[in-house]
Amino acid sequence: MSFALTLDPVLGHGLAASLALILLPGALHKLRDPALFQAAMEQYGLLPARWVPAAAWTLSLLELAAGLCLLPWPTRAVGALLALLVLSVASTAVAMAWQQGRRRIDCGCGAGVGLRLSPGLLWRNAVLLACALLTLLPLSARPVGWPDGLATCAVTLFSMGLYAVVNQLLANQPRLQELRNAP
Repeated sequence: MSFALTLDPVLGHGLAASLALILLPGALHKLRDPALFQAAMEQYGLLPARWVPAAAWTLSLLELAAGLCLLPWPTRAVGALLALLVLSVASTAVAMAWQQGRRRIDCGCGAGVGLRLSPGLLWRNAVLLACALLTLLPLSARPVGWPDGLATCAVTLFSMGLYAVVNQLLANQPRLQELRNAP
């Protein structure tokens, strides 16, 4: 008897849609204002200045491709692999910059709330990486009906709300720390 790990279709589709709705706005933010994203990448201090523009464009386009490929079922695995690549590169850069003492810089992720580098950002990205890994699992073969579509929407909305709350908490954390340290 063999055991194959599968994912319920509601969870699989919900995770893929959530990742797409996280990656697509981030990519579009970076592509709309490439100078801002390049400036954020320069603050990391991990690449020679002449490589930053090409790296910024490449990362932005990979993020866009990941988000677009996650939505249709036939390209979901490609989207998940691209998401894993983008999130791994970004998380590695955050960890390296943090280790080098660059802690008061914006992450550049396009979340729209001014996130600074932090261990919390790495934990958030670890959860996103886990979600991308889960979307690579095959879906169970159970019949799917319209209630599953509603449940998928609910999973996606819940995930997006949770993502927004976590980002806001991460953005507020430095300010709260400053208030705690104030006389």
